[in-house]
Amino acid sequence: MFETSTDEGAELERFRAELTGYCYRMLGSGFEAEDAAQETLVRAWRSYDRYDQRRASLRTWLYRIATNVCLDMLRSAQRRVLAMDLGPAAHAGAVLGPPVADQRWIHPMPDGRALPATDSPEELAVQRETIRLAFVAVLQHLPPRQRAVLILRDVLCWPAGEVAQLLETTVAAVNSSLQRARATLRANNPAPSDPWRPADPAHRDLLDSYCTAFERHDIHTLVSLLHQDATMSMPPFAWWLRGRDEIRLALLDPQASCAGARLWPVQANGSPAFWQTRPDPAGDHRPFALVLLDVVDDLVTNIVTYLDADRLVPLFGLPQPGQPAGW
Repeated sequence: MFETSTDEGAELERFRAELTGYCYRMLGSGFEAEDAAQETLVRAWRSYDRYDQRRASLRTWLYRIATNVCLDMLRSAQRRVLAMDLGPAAHAGAVLGPPVADQRWIHPMPDGRALPATDSPEELAVQRETIRLAFVAVLQHLPPRQRAVLILRDVLCWPAGEVAQLLETTVAAVNSSLQRARATLRANNPAPSDPWRPADPAHRDLLDSYCTAFERHDIHTLVSLLHQDATMSMPPFAWWLRGRDEIRLALLDPQASCAGARLWPVQANGSPAFWQTRPDPAGDHRPFALVLLDVVDDLVTNIVTYLDADRLVPLFGLPQPGQPAGW
């Protein structure tokens, strides 16, 4: 955290969540987004005495710093991806292969660290939709400056003139970049997902049924809750599956059994998400993986299981004792 007792520090700190969300969309990694937002606030605090409110609002000034931090971080970085971007689907029983380098993956992000507070359900829906894994993965196809323009204009709804001021360019250049970015987005359309509706009874029933079937190791029921063309992947491995039949065979593999595991709700990427825990030799449940789902028409269409639980715990926190499974 950015810690200071000054009035300036407190004023800057209130922008942390939205800056982190912006950096996450730019960078595709929760870890890097936190670092970028922290660096933004540190730079702002150090140069606060030079900030001129007549030239730009505090928010615009902070986003200019954040954009420069992200552009510097992206200068030599490879495009971050999901497993589906790395090759064709495998078949159940195929070896997982070696893990892919950490810097290639889209990493998950806690909602609470990336979504600023809002009283608008419509704004919250847009914020959630635009930190979904599939959307963030498509953003990575854009050159960094185009990425910044599209996020600022179409996600955060900034006027073209303000974006031009932030990027120190012209409105015409911003509009041209936005057109190219939108075309790339259409060509790499993110996989669909219904808006996350935690208060909707049908949505809750589906997730309750999914959790119950998973914890009972009821493969028949679990697979019945999947779309016919559902996908499943397990970063850091490039291995991924498509289709109910392949996923059913993988879940039935005794060497990959999840028997005894539990699911605990966690808020991640504006999507239904869970800690998967497994019992250790003493019988205590420990985080094993972070699971994110996509849902369309009350069926699960995509399951992403991040296996690097130890690294994700500091970002997401542990499941709370006594917290019920399900929703």
